[in-house]
Amino acid sequence: MTYKIFRESLLHSSAPAGLSDYLRSLWYDAKGDWNKAHQIIQDLEDKTAAWIHAYLHRKEGDIANADYWYHRAGRKRQDLSLEQEWELIIKELTTDN
Repeated sequence: MTYKIFRESLLHSSAPAGLSDYLRSLWYDAKGDWNKAHQIIQDLEDKTAAWIHAYLHRKEGDIANADYWYHRAGRKRQDLSLEQEWELIIKELTTDN
């Protein structure tokens, strides 16, 4: 999936078929469903999932929990807006990054 197609999918009421759990989580986050986004990502154990998990807890305002997940992801919390971080993650996960 390309970045452009992913962004365009946000105009629709349902997530596109075939999205990875990472992109599906971020799709629901962008649509305003933090709980669904968190539900999708919370049980995945890899570093990419941990990064998304960290971002979601940062968005929630739980910085201590976010920092725990950034550590699990092997990353540090950056001085980016939530929108910038969301876009950075999407760009790393799409094929035309």
